[in-house]
Amino acid sequence: MKTTKKYGNKAELALSLWVKLARSSDTMAMLTSKDIDRYGVTVSQFGVIESLGHLGPMKIGEMCSKKLMTGGNMTVVVDNLEKLGLIERVKDPEDRRASIIRLTPQGEAKFAEMFPAHAQFVEEQIWGSLSDTEIEQLSELLKKLGCSLKMKLSQLNTPSHS
Repeated sequence: MKTTKKYGNKAELALSLWVKLARSSDTMAMLTSKDIDRYGVTVSQFGVIESLGHLGPMKIGEMCSKKLMTGGNMTVVVDNLEKLGLIERVKDPEDRRASIIRLTPQGEAKFAEMFPAHAQFVEEQIWGSLSDTEIEQLSELLKKLGCSLKMKLSQLNTPSHS
């Protein structure tokens, strides 16, 4: 016999929503990964190509911040993209100790091949079951949630909470 503890309606709703959001996020990540596989790059490599394609050349540290990756992991991703001939490192003219990464012509062609098709995949396969209004509402709610969670996390990371 299955028993369920009761925590109160609001807490139970919050827990149920948390599970649904986590499961949806996991499933979305799996679908996205399968879509990206067809381009012969990893999800991390795709993210770097996408950022460089939309934002242009940048320092590796900036890319780490954008992609929420550690420097060590980003170095491996960049090294592998360099071996594939999709990106190149050039010296930063403003800081000789730093390198800037940018797409090569082959990388620009890869971006042009991948991104429009991936955008269509996301539109149709990820969000296709929702109306435009529902997508806009969900976007606003997730933005609000994300901002709130980032603020709480930054408060936990302050010295008074360490």
